[in-house]
Amino acid sequence: MKTMNYKRYEALPVVKLDERTWPSNKITKAPLWCSVDLRDGNQALEVPMDLDQKVEFFKFLCETGFKEIEIGFPAASETDYNFCRYLIDNDLIPGDVAIQVLTQSRPHIIEKTMEAVKGASNVIIHLYNSTSTLQRDVVFGFGQKDCIDLAVSGAQMIREFILKDTGDTNFVLEYSPESFSSTEPEFAVEICDKVLDVWQPTPDKKIIINLPETVEYQTANVYADQVEYFCRNTRYRNSIIVSLHTHNDRGTAVASSEFGLMAGADRVEGTLFGNGERTGNVDIVTLAINMLMTGVDPNLDFTDMNKTIDVYEECTGMKVGPRQPWSGKLVFTAFSGSHQDAINKGRNAMKEKKSDVWAVPYLPIDPSDVGRDYEPIIRINSQSGRGGIAYVMDTYFGVQLPKSFQRDFLPYVKAAAEENGSEVELLPKQVFDLFDDKFINVLEPYGLKKFSETQNSEQESTVTAIITDNGKDVSITGSGNGLLDAFTDAFKRYTGIDFMIGNYSEHAMKSGSDSAAITFIEIVNANDKKTYVGAGVSSSVTKSSVRAVICAFNRMLAQIEAR
Repeated sequence: MKTMNYKRYEALPVVKLDERTWPSNKITKAPLWCSVDLRDGNQALEVPMDLDQKVEFFKFLCETGFKEIEIGFPAASETDYNFCRYLIDNDLIPGDVAIQVLTQSRPHIIEKTMEAVKGASNVIIHLYNSTSTLQRDVVFGFGQKDCIDLAVSGAQMIREFILKDTGDTNFVLEYSPESFSSTEPEFAVEICDKVLDVWQPTPDKKIIINLPETVEYQTANVYADQVEYFCRNTRYRNSIIVSLHTHNDRGTAVASSEFGLMAGADRVEGTLFGNGERTGNVDIVTLAINMLMTGVDPNLDFTDMNKTIDVYEECTGMKVGPRQPWSGKLVFTAFSGSHQDAINKGRNAMKEKKSDVWAVPYLPIDPSDVGRDYEPIIRINSQSGRGGIAYVMDTYFGVQLPKSFQRDFLPYVKAAAEENGSEVELLPKQVFDLFDDKFINVLEPYGLKKFSETQNSEQESTVTAIITDNGKDVSITGSGNGLLDAFTDAFKRYTGIDFMIGNYSEHAMKSGSDSAAITFIEIVNANDKKTYVGAGVSSSVTKSSVRAVICAFNRMLAQIEAR
């Protein structure tokens, strides 16, 4: 085995945080949400969205419940500038929604940004500069003081523009020490407080301080420590909204955001399904449904997940993976037999208890709460078990298979799924057709044409029937305690094979006047003492019962011959 070149890498120092409190905290309410799909998400697309796609996406985000939406970097491109103006000039921004625009700390960029948002009702001006040691040394070539001066000068310029603004725009200010999570904690606090000294927030007029995990370098708990450290040490905690902006380089952006909220943050920036640079931003859909499953209102509407996926895929050209949490097409699907059985039992238990609290094994939420139905929950392949097969037969066709039938049917299902040497998924109708072929329509060598019953007394009946023996009509007669016993007597007399009826059950396959009855019969061969099963279907319960006896007998003969 080749050894990976791990010695080239070093872990960043962790935060020295004594008596951290966040691990004991719980998320009890939704944060303020800010979608950055139209800026951070859009800039990460191979083919950025055009104007129509951006407008459609923006409208959908508003419908979903986002009150803050970052729409772009107006000074960076004419496309972003024109989109900003299009939303404002065409009155497309709801009165309770704030658009957020990004700007660097440069005079001409800030001027262009303020020009772009002129006339909007609610605007978040988002100032940022990178603060990490690596960025300061390698990219900008300056020290901490120069970094602070850059941030403060930008804050002053924005303040002056707002003071001179004569319009009715409600401005909210935001500052991001970009690459916060790889910045010295003391310096992150210092530079943010210097910006806040300029903007002078109050508890009634708060400023957003956004703490980006621009690149994931550490485990999620370290980011939470950094957030708690910041909240403890800033001089302005009661006058700021602490915001999170996590990326997914290590695959833990959701955990980092959840831990960050536990550590004291108030707000989350992210994207639908985690679109964004490299491995993406935090997935707000996952965060929101994670809150839902703990009984917390996420204050976002993902009740129609299919529509959310459609809008996202049409506008971005990206695809939602089949295992994407809460939204992928396979996340409510169980292939394992034990999982299928547990799901079936859990749903039945809820029905029996008439409980409003969702409690089904392997399904943390009710799929219908995100606009999915129960149809895709259980699919049948070679890994499926008896419980899954029983679920499909009951749910789709109203056939409640007894356990003996489940056991005998399972090998047929597995064989069908493994045809041609590869596993295939069987659709519900294929499962039913297979059962129909192997357990109901077994019509050789014996079949039933007609029968009649004569009641001799309360206890005794005589049955005369026309059956087929390898296609030839034969008349048989027998007596017994009721129709089924009498028919069994007649059949035994004719075939010369002694057997008895074991278990018997029947039910209607669907409700209504045209419902068909299905009968399940187990017969026991008097010679080998083995049990054989068969089923019959008819609008008449008596006819379905007689057909079930003949079917079970035919299956018995076939199995004895096969041995």
